[in-house]
Amino acid sequence: MPLKTLFLNPPSFENFDGGASSRWPATREIESYWYPVWLAYPAGMLEGSRLLDAPPHHVSADETIQICKDYEFLVLFTSTVGWMGDQRLAEAIKAANPAIKIAFVGPPVTTSPDRALNECKALEFICRREFDFSVVEYANGKPLSEILGISYRKDGEIVHNPDRPQVENLDALPWVTDIYKRDMDVTRYNVPFLLHPYVSLYSTRGCPAQCTFCLWPQTLSGHAWRKRSTDDVAAEMARAKELFPEVKEFFFDDDTFNIQKARTVELCAKLKPLGLTWSCTSRVTTDRETLKAMREAGCRLLIVGYESGDPQILKNIKKGATVERALAFTKDCHDLGLTIHGDFILGLPGETKESIRNTINFAKMLDVETIQVSIAHAYPGTEFYDFAKTNGFITNDVFSMADESGHQLAHIEYPGLPKEYVLEMVHRFYDEYYFRPKAAARVIWKAIVNRDIPRLYTEARAFMKLRAQRNKIVQTSKDEKKAQASAAARAEA
Repeated sequence: MPLKTLFLNPPSFENFDGGASSRWPATREIESYWYPVWLAYPAGMLEGSRLLDAPPHHVSADETIQICKDYEFLVLFTSTVGWMGDQRLAEAIKAANPAIKIAFVGPPVTTSPDRALNECKALEFICRREFDFSVVEYANGKPLSEILGISYRKDGEIVHNPDRPQVENLDALPWVTDIYKRDMDVTRYNVPFLLHPYVSLYSTRGCPAQCTFCLWPQTLSGHAWRKRSTDDVAAEMARAKELFPEVKEFFFDDDTFNIQKARTVELCAKLKPLGLTWSCTSRVTTDRETLKAMREAGCRLLIVGYESGDPQILKNIKKGATVERALAFTKDCHDLGLTIHGDFILGLPGETKESIRNTINFAKMLDVETIQVSIAHAYPGTEFYDFAKTNGFITNDVFSMADESGHQLAHIEYPGLPKEYVLEMVHRFYDEYYFRPKAAARVIWKAIVNRDIPRLYTEARAFMKLRAQRNKIVQTSKDEKKAQASAAARAEA
């Protein structure tokens, strides 16, 4: 029998989306949770294991410590923002159950294995990049010295075993939806722009795009694009439909679902007879014919990373897309009846006050149904981080890029673009976008049609509360800078 293993997406800040599957590990403006897909794969390979997704199930740190007393091996998915808290939790778990073995997985230990092992003595080892088989091999008794892709301490020194080859045969992996049914309550997962309840899964791994800021391909999954067979995906979807009759929508949480036209069209042909409603991520390079096939197969919504409406910013981040192509893609989606949730980022390399204004105007021109506006974060392991560090644009330690509630704070500052201005413009962006009569009416009408008025009310209150908190942070920062300038002026006088 393998070690009795607990896979943990740890408790953290209120509404914190962990990092076990989210692109931006941070507390959301509105409470929302993605599924811990990465942890579900090895959980399906080990008899007697359990996947505990603490945040959406509101499991506290104290409750987690008690649960860990019944396990021999803990695999914890950590994030940059949650790193310090995760260390303290691991140490508390170890104190309560000295015999338990603890491994951390996730981007921060991939990029900084030495720091992880030096700072957290409770760790037995860490896994770099994909960790599915590394943790399973350890649970089944394989010695640390023989496990690829891990780092550990031996005789006071840190040992880095050779890298593990990426998983190629994705069809051989377990179906994550089986683990959701076994260990999780799907009604706890809410994303404002998806139907509730929803279930997410992957059909591919890796992303060949070279976006300089994107965390996952540059740390965990790699750029090599690997895909499940369309038969395997369709079979899991059919099974999930039976397992979760209450689910209203399925979501393909791939970095790039529709990167290959022939595969997408083939998969759509197999999904169409299932009669499912589903959504996915998309790049603006997807052509109209592919979008039409997706819509006819039940696709409802696309999450689209527009990022910026400034042509030079798109070049700077190697987005591989243009403003013109984004406009044509969006028109195709509107014509076909596909809903779009658009993602934008302020504070990317080369950002100026003018480029921010270009992006806000561009978003209003696109007129997609919902948007998310993020502050650019330079995560270790990304090309963006190397650029920002080399040029001295990082204003504080990357492990401190959030406030006391886990919300994103600007930690990049360019000459002529104060970080307070970027944070302030996030709210200006939302205000200008959603307070347009057309946009406001659309949100309210959809809530009425979907009978989601209580959900809309809750989300609106949460967002306005956060808005007030961030405005306070902006004002405090401005006041501090004024005080410092006044003190400097007096000193010179």
